[in-house]
Amino acid sequence: MSVNKVILVGYVGRDPETRHLDKGVAVSNFSLATTEISSSPTGEKVSNTEWHKIIAWRNMSEVAEKYIKKGSQIYVEGKIRTRSYEKDGIKHFVTEIFANSIELLGKREGQAEGGAPQVQSEKLQSVSEPDFSQPEEDDLPF
Repeated sequence: MSVNKVILVGYVGRDPETRHLDKGVAVSNFSLATTEISSSPTGEKVSNTEWHKIIAWRNMSEVAEKYIKKGSQIYVEGKIRTRSYEKDGIKHFVTEIFANSIELLGKREGQAEGGAPQVQSEKLQSVSEPDFSQPEEDDLPF
């Protein structure tokens, strides 16, 4: 038995880019930053930020395009995938997170400052998982 599951909570680095493939299938991608803060041996705070490429398909893609914006805090569950492509004779590898669900976190737009913090929790579920046996429209990254 094996499990391929990723859970991330972080901040969106750029607005989702969405495109429509054959038969109107929507796919969106955006970057997500996760930051770990630790102490160095001298007691200094050290932060390490990792950037993740998130891919959302179909209905989740359309909702992500509408509600997810740069700076949004989100929770993502998904699967990690690595693929390769060749550009100018050089082979490149890309690691991506294929989102199964996304939850929007943080304040709602227009919420007044200073009040009790409210959590915006809108869970975006994928209606059906993409068919990974079908190649994408092109092999180049977004």
